[in-house]
Amino acid sequence: MGAYEYTALNPRGAEKKGVLEGDSERQIRQQLREQNLTPLKVVEVSQREKKQQASGSVLRSRISVTALALVTRQLATLVRSGTPLADALATAGKQTDKPRLKSLLMAVRGHILEGHSLADGLAKFPHVFDNLYIATVRAGEQSGHLDLVLERLADYTENRQMMRQKVQLALLYPVVLTVMSIAVVSFLLAYVVPKLITVFENTGQQLPWLTRALISTSDFMRDYWPHMIIGIAAVIFLFLRMMRNHDFRYRVHSFLLKVPVVGSLLGGMETSRLARTLSILSASHVNLLEALQISAQVLSNLPMRETVEKATERVREGSSLAHALDEGGFFPPLIIQLINSGEASGELDQMLEHAADSQERELQTLIATLFGILEPLLILTMGGVVLVIVLAIMIPIIELNQMVG
Repeated sequence: MGAYEYTALNPRGAEKKGVLEGDSERQIRQQLREQNLTPLKVVEVSQREKKQQASGSVLRSRISVTALALVTRQLATLVRSGTPLADALATAGKQTDKPRLKSLLMAVRGHILEGHSLADGLAKFPHVFDNLYIATVRAGEQSGHLDLVLERLADYTENRQMMRQKVQLALLYPVVLTVMSIAVVSFLLAYVVPKLITVFENTGQQLPWLTRALISTSDFMRDYWPHMIIGIAAVIFLFLRMMRNHDFRYRVHSFLLKVPVVGSLLGGMETSRLARTLSILSASHVNLLEALQISAQVLSNLPMRETVEKATERVREGSSLAHALDEGGFFPPLIIQLINSGEASGELDQMLEHAADSQERELQTLIATLFGILEPLLILTMGGVVLVIVLAIMIPIIELNQMVG
């Protein structure tokens, strides 16, 4: 049995959309006719998702992290109350207001009714449910603690979203301030300054070097602004194209890790992501080697991902996790020590959770400090640029007044 999305007309000619379960498209059309509806379009959800994934159009209808966390927690609550898994999926599908998520839940339910596990049903949609999600659910089904595992997944998803929102909110003010500063300065140089400078040129006086430099900058921006926009766009396009190359992207990622403040920020975010992912997988009784393989794919920085992949091989050969990760040199000593203590005490999952909490607190402090310094620095820079423009305009005026006097 599968899930089918349909578009149909009711007797009054109004369009209606929804999801129905059935064994074939013909059966769905028959169900619609029995409901006094005229079917216009019937598409199996699984087939539609495969086509969207192949074409890349699935990015336009991506399910939000918030919606995924909410439905995961609903499933955990329903499973804990003893509701059969198929019924829990149907209930969660009815409660969500996201049409695509509802379709996916009904499609997963169809796979379960055919005798597959929940993890196998989720694995049909890897562009929505990642390896971490699927592996954790599979471990929960095998251990018989699916409700606890789903709760951990919901917590993990919500915490990840909260961290992302904090970073975005911290970035919002500096980004807006920077854009506004560039816009104001560009307007002054391109439109205001030329009109004021005309007055000085008519007097025939020798202008100060600062004023001449300002005039040259203004003329350049006014005459070549289309070329500047095209040049900037070309550089961005070329850079993004080169970033598709693995070696070039690796060198860029390595360079970013060496930049003083940026490296600490990126390294902290990746370390936090690794510790949190390993923590939830370890607590769900996922094999350590499999957990490391999944955690490596969660990391976006290539040198750090490669370090985890090499650590996986060393652990497979009998090395401790702490020693294997420490050889890469990317992870903070505190995290290594906590992992070492967890391996020695047999409480690796708890120590990984402590490591993730510690790294996230440190990361939040670093972000708050960084943007606390950046905001006044941007204001001072903007003030300095405006001061230079004002001085370049005022100095000739003062000199002209002295000549007249």
